[in-house]
Amino acid sequence: MKILHVITSLRTGGAEKLMVDLLPRLKDRGYEVDLLLFDGTETPFRRAAEEAGVKVMDLGKGGSVYSPLKFMKLLPYLRKYDVVHTHNTAPQLFAAVGSLLCSVVLYTTEHTTSNRRRGWKWYAAIDRWMYGCYSKVVCISQKAEDNLRSFIGKSKAEILTINNGVDVEKYASASASLDLEDIAPCCRKLIMVAGFRWEKDQDTIIKALLLLPDDFHLFLVGDGVRRLECEELARQQGVAGRVHFMGLRTDIAELLHAADYVLMSSHFEGLSLSSVEGMCVGKPFLASDVDGLREVVGGAGVLFPHGDAEALAAEIGRLADNPEEYAAVADRCRRRADQFDISAMVNSYSKIYQSLDE
Repeated sequence: MKILHVITSLRTGGAEKLMVDLLPRLKDRGYEVDLLLFDGTETPFRRAAEEAGVKVMDLGKGGSVYSPLKFMKLLPYLRKYDVVHTHNTAPQLFAAVGSLLCSVVLYTTEHTTSNRRRGWKWYAAIDRWMYGCYSKVVCISQKAEDNLRSFIGKSKAEILTINNGVDVEKYASASASLDLEDIAPCCRKLIMVAGFRWEKDQDTIIKALLLLPDDFHLFLVGDGVRRLECEELARQQGVAGRVHFMGLRTDIAELLHAADYVLMSSHFEGLSLSSVEGMCVGKPFLASDVDGLREVVGGAGVLFPHGDAEALAAEIGRLADNPEEYAAVADRCRRRADQFDISAMVNSYSKIYQSLDE
C-alpha cells in the first residue's frame, strides 16, 4: 500500500514530531510511506525523517503555504497514492479541493482541540464541507474528537481517536545534557519545550519566574513567530538574565533530564507530545488546566489555572519546599507516560490503513 502524508513543514511542533516518529515505524511494518511538505525548508526534523529512511519531498521552500501554486503542485501527487493523509489546515483544504478533480482516498489527523478557524462564522460551512471530503478523520485525543464533532455536526467522514504516543523508553533512559548546568550553574531549572505559536503560553511562565527566588532559571526550547515577543516580555519583567531561549534542538530528552521541573503552559492543546515526553523523565510536570492537557496530566502531574502566574509560582514553590511531594509527583508522571507509549499509536494507525483492504 502506498501512503502519502502531507504537512505544511517539518519546522517544529507536535504534528511535525508525529511524522518523524510514526512514518519510519510504518515503513518497518511494510507500508510504502512518503512525506510531502508544502514548505521544504531544511530543519532538524526533516533531517531526522530522512535519516530514518523516509522519502521526503516538497513543493518548494518558503513562501505562503496557501499559495495557489502549492495547490497546482499538489495535484499530481494525489493521483499516485492509495491514501493521502493530511495534517494542518493548508494541506487539509487543498487536498479536499483536489479530490473534486481526481479520485483519491483522503485521511486527515486533527491535531488540536480547537483552532482559530472555528471562530470565523463565515468559514464554518467551508470547514464542514472540507471534513466531509475525508474518509477518516483521526483526532489525537478524545477531547479533540468531542470538540470536532460538536463543531461539524453530522459528517460523511468516520471520526475516531488515536492518542498520540512517544518512545517512552528513549526518553526515560536518556542521559542529562550538561548544557543547562553550563548556562546556569547551581541553579534550579525550569524547562518548556514548545514552538512560540499563538496557542502556546510561555508568557505565564516568564511572569511566574519573577515571583520565584533568583536561583530559578527558565529554559525555553523551540522557535516561532512569538519568540521576539517573549524575549521582550522577559526584559520588561526584569528576568531576561534568567530566561534562556534555546532555539530548535534535537537533544530534547537529554535537556528534559537536566531540568528540575518540566512545564507546558498553553491556551489549549490537542494531545501534547511534548507533555508526554516531559512526563517520561522522572521530574514533576506542571501544565495549564486547559483542554488537551488536563486529560493527559490530571491525576498525575500538577495542573495550574490557565494564565495564572501566581498560582504556577506557588505550585513550584510548594514542590521545592516538599521533597516527598516532589518525588511523588515525578513518579506519578513517569507511570502516566507509559499509557502513551508509541507502540499503541502505531498499531492503531496500521489498523486504519489495513481497513482500506477489507
